[in-house]
Amino acid sequence: MDLRRFWRHIVMTPWQAARAFPESALDAIGRRVGEHEKRHRGEVRFVVEAELTTAQLWSNLTSRARAIEMFSALRVWDTEENTGVLVYVLLADHKVEIVTDRGVGGRVPPAEWQSVCRTMQEAFRAGRFEEGALEGVTAISRLLEEHFPARESNANELPDRPLMI
Repeated sequence: MDLRRFWRHIVMTPWQAARAFPESALDAIGRRVGEHEKRHRGEVRFVVEAELTTAQLWSNLTSRARAIEMFSALRVWDTEENTGVLVYVLLADHKVEIVTDRGVGGRVPPAEWQSVCRTMQEAFRAGRFEEGALEGVTAISRLLEEHFPARESNANELPDRPLMI
């Protein structure tokens, strides 16, 4: 086990997570997701997790593996057109992961998602959590608009408001 990583997770507190993503930021992110989902057929789910458990760290669970777990647990894959996109932020690791359903993954190259993750991580490193999240949602929406433009009937299949774990 990486002791530096373990320590980062041990010292991460709910207060620090709430300070990075206060209710006002969560509301703003949720509004941005909702506004942009009117422009495309994708479904964006935003999740912020402060830290992993000791058991998860002991088993060397990566941020990517945890994001995939959350993608499944939150049923982001369960959309009509397989256009679910999970944005997963693991604060203790300073990581952003984007997991996409098979409908999206076949059309948008992984490098595009990695670019969005890097942009968000840079903003987060500078302490601009709300701004970085909003930039990320906008960038994701641009990609989805290009490949999955909205239709007359555009159901909202997943919650827009971010989930704090």
